[in-house]
Amino acid sequence: MATPLELDDIQGLVTRGYRTLTSASFLVLATAGPAATARAALGRLAPRVTNGLSDPPDTAVNVALTADGLRRLGRETPELDGFPYEFVVGMTDPDRSRFLGDVGENAPRHWRWGGPAGPPVHVLVMLYARDGQRLRQLEAETRREVLVPGAFTETARLGTAELTDREPFGFRDGISQPLIEGLPKAALAASAAGDGGMGGEQVVKAGEFVLGYLNEYGLLTDRPLLPPRHDPLGVLPRAPEGGADFGRNGSYLVFRQLRQDVEAFREYLDAETRRPDGSSDPAAQEALAARMVGRWPGGAPLVRAPEHDDPALATDNGFGYHATDPAGLRCPLGAHIRRANPRDSLDPRPGTADSVAVGRRHRLLRRGRPYGPDGTGDGPDAHGLHFLALNANISRQFEFIQHTWLDNPNFNGLHDGPDPIVAPRQERRATFTEQGRPFRTRHVGLPQFVTVQGGAYFFLPGLKALHYLCTAVPEGGRQ
Repeated sequence: MATPLELDDIQGLVTRGYRTLTSASFLVLATAGPAATARAALGRLAPRVTNGLSDPPDTAVNVALTADGLRRLGRETPELDGFPYEFVVGMTDPDRSRFLGDVGENAPRHWRWGGPAGPPVHVLVMLYARDGQRLRQLEAETRREVLVPGAFTETARLGTAELTDREPFGFRDGISQPLIEGLPKAALAASAAGDGGMGGEQVVKAGEFVLGYLNEYGLLTDRPLLPPRHDPLGVLPRAPEGGADFGRNGSYLVFRQLRQDVEAFREYLDAETRRPDGSSDPAAQEALAARMVGRWPGGAPLVRAPEHDDPALATDNGFGYHATDPAGLRCPLGAHIRRANPRDSLDPRPGTADSVAVGRRHRLLRRGRPYGPDGTGDGPDAHGLHFLALNANISRQFEFIQHTWLDNPNFNGLHDGPDPIVAPRQERRATFTEQGRPFRTRHVGLPQFVTVQGGAYFFLPGLKALHYLCTAVPEGGRQ
């Protein structure tokens, strides 16, 4: 039986995506003075941070910190303290940049925020509201609490577009999400798994996303534990291994601002699908876009609707690839969703529970929000996605997916075929292949449709850990 989740200590962003709170903004802050002053300001905001018990009706507030932010607040973060190396060195470390494909146009030196040439990133405050007016009020209240002299400065405000079920390229978004073991939706999916679908197989151990719980290996993911003397008042929970558990009920948040070149995407689709007489073919454009993504714009997966969109399958997520489409004749082997979640197509023993189990070790909770020209500072015609993903192991989950599945030109036996939608092109344009009989179709010269504009790795602490961070001074820490 799964260990019950301590929802009152888990930030609400982990357990729900705030779909009813359609307005959102993200404030990027840097400390501006002594650690004690910054801690006090953050402490005024801490009581407003939303937990995971229930859907908030009007507003939600969540807070995350970079490794440098933890240091500036008085909490040292050496690797041996239980924080992972990739979090400690940050997303813009040269080795991490090369591994993630953040080179060329994606290089951190070009970023709007989070890059080495810009202001530091210490704290991220995520604000959500039921409408724009309430969001503006929430922003004003938040600024009054934290932007006080000697505490924090606001280095960026990242606005969002009103939340809908579509992302800027026009596809239904947010369909394929893992279900966290211990939450009601996961229990419902597991009980209904006898219908022959994959609903129960989408249930993932809580420890893949929340620290302090068993992961898919049956282990506790490494997390920061402190000597008991650092917490004499007992603010933090005590770990079974001994020590004060600063990591329990926390998660790691990957934040990347991804600009989507909608015009270039549409132009490429048009150029690739023109009729012999040179006229545009909108139906062929939609079909090619669907094959690149792996779903139709309405959401129906190609493995179940290979010829046309099907509204009845708009949110279908209970499918696999091995039995129905092993050769990629329905959904191309290099399609975006086939890379991001290969389901039952992985070694060893594709089509079996062993294959699905491998995939469950590389899942993400996605909490992204689209943005438009208003409030982004990214140009008058800019559209894109604030990609937010939660995981307990940045290297094994986010970085593995990005490097080994999305950016890999040899994924699934392909050649020169990275992800056709999101992968960087680096020195040359890429190829997208549609498998077929007797002949395949190769689309060459894909331009880069998505460019990284900013980003950072954050720690999303449990509420007790946040309270501790704001009020306690660790032994040897800075005042």
